[in-house]
Amino acid sequence: MLLEIDNITLLYGRIQALHGISLEVDQGEIVALIGANGAGKTTTMRAVSGLRPIASGAIRFAGQDITRMRPDLRVVRGISQSPEGRGIFPGMTVLENLEMGAYTRRDGAAIRQDLDRVFGLFPRLRERMRQPGGTLSGGEQQMLAVGRALMSRPKLMLLDEPSMGLAPMLIQQIFSIITEINQQGTTILLVEQNAQQALSRAHRAYVLETGQIVKSGTGSELLHDPAVKDAYLGVA
Repeated sequence: MLLEIDNITLLYGRIQALHGISLEVDQGEIVALIGANGAGKTTTMRAVSGLRPIASGAIRFAGQDITRMRPDLRVVRGISQSPEGRGIFPGMTVLENLEMGAYTRRDGAAIRQDLDRVFGLFPRLRERMRQPGGTLSGGEQQMLAVGRALMSRPKLMLLDEPSMGLAPMLIQQIFSIITEINQQGTTILLVEQNAQQALSRAHRAYVLETGQIVKSGTGSELLHDPAVKDAYLGVA
């Protein structure tokens, strides 16, 4: 088991955002978290990356308890995140943004290899390499956020709403690339409002409602579940 979240709770002040969530991500999987706004999806991601401390429970990664580990050390261990809203550095060039993703690394030749890998996945970024990140289109910024997360050479990649604000054609492209990244060996935990795309690509998935997991199964099972269809896929 690569990632194990065991009965975690998380508080924002006096408000309990997560209520005893448990989930697992195995090596090589794409696992999706779906749910409405405010369900606790992004909060779960922040708990895994260490950006929000949990109140109780445990998080284990590659057999090690990382519950109290600092966020930067989790990156070194092999967890990277492409955050909701992309979070790129607008005044830095595309290349500088990508290099920031490798800030924990010292292996120059391997970093150059990974830059070539990112440019292979996202040829547009190579074309825009010297442009400030803030001048890119929304789709290009999303590509940059995913590429930057890849630059730490993660074992587990956290993708938070990668399709947010994108045109349908770009959504299809981003998800195709996410599948390719997974096929190249990177395990992915995916938070996504576009349940159709997420469940179509995911090996397994969990449904969150008000900070609790209410359903889980394979991507295919949830894609064809009548209750999931009614709530998240816009079909009865």
